[in-house]
Amino acid sequence: MPHRIITIDGPAGAGKTTVSTLLAQDLGCIRVDTGALYRGVAHEIMQQNIDWENDAALKNFLSTLDLQFQLEKDGLRLFSSGKDITSHIRTSRITMLASAVSANPAVRSALLALQRSISQQQDAVFEGRDMGTVVFPDAFVKFFLFADLSIRARRRYDEMQDAPKDFSCVMAEMEKRDTDDAQRTQAPLKPASDAIHIDASFLTPRQVVDKMHTYL
Repeated sequence: MPHRIITIDGPAGAGKTTVSTLLAQDLGCIRVDTGALYRGVAHEIMQQNIDWENDAALKNFLSTLDLQFQLEKDGLRLFSSGKDITSHIRTSRITMLASAVSANPAVRSALLALQRSISQQQDAVFEGRDMGTVVFPDAFVKFFLFADLSIRARRRYDEMQDAPKDFSCVMAEMEKRDTDDAQRTQAPLKPASDAIHIDASFLTPRQVVDKMHTYL
């Protein structure tokens, strides 16, 4: 019997991480933050000082990349070559680099196989930007979660790990990322044609999840 896959796509700060975590807990399945994979790539590029805009250098880097998710007591953790990097991938610098490298076809191709291999093992909630459009076009149910820019920027500002920035700067960076993600030629951010749209601007995560349950 095929495993049940639910996808949640949407822009940064819409609440995908919290909502997908709650939904997966309700359903008793795993939740996969695919954005963490791209952050993991960005983290390793920075750590290894890779010239990722050089095709040969990037190809060589990706051939040795070893990213794996492991389910721990506190949730899904991301490991790179056996080292837990989960707590190191949420800085604004990595966020912007992850957005840039995620547009690269070679990077997306390298991570596509990993995402699909996870789906073959068990039921899962996948959250990202192209889960319902590219990675899992035949998913059981597809959601597209969005919210007003100012609200999303405030959420991101409050969760930033690195030194505090001016809020207007955070909002400007998020707006730029929205534009970059939507306009890239490789797997742009957009809802699947059959996705269920949910505006989370003025809903709590639990209210969003309760609404999702009506479609499951």
